[in-house]
Amino acid sequence: MELVVYLAGQIHDDWRDKLRKKAEERGLPIIFKGPQENHDRSDDIGEHIKGKQPNAVYRDQTASEFNNLRTRVWMQKADVVIALFGEKYKQWNTAMDAAVAIQSGKPLILVRPESLVHPLKELAQRAQVVVETPDQALDALAYIFE
Repeated sequence: MELVVYLAGQIHDDWRDKLRKKAEERGLPIIFKGPQENHDRSDDIGEHIKGKQPNAVYRDQTASEFNNLRTRVWMQKADVVIALFGEKYKQWNTAMDAAVAIQSGKPLILVRPESLVHPLKELAQRAQVVVETPDQALDALAYIFE
């Protein structure tokens, strides 16, 4: 059995690469999917497909159409969603993805530092598991295979 795991969260660092590598080192049969990790590609995709937009607002809206399509397809195929919240970035997309996972009945592993306990308390109550690090989320996935 393989699990498809959607990795929701910011795309500004290599947390996904680290998680993929650790899962591979542990021999876990997991296929990871997630948002477009190339930030420029994510921002440019709307104009790449639809052409030049009249201003930045339309550029963002057009890009979000295709990014939301990608997210919806991969989240629907996912067996589990990991939503990573951290200290550095405003994470509106992560919150939206976590809420969609909950609404879709997808098991959710919420990763958040102690400092975000209060702002994420309602979301945490709907998740199957709440942890503080991506390594703990990986341990939760590994437990499924025991």
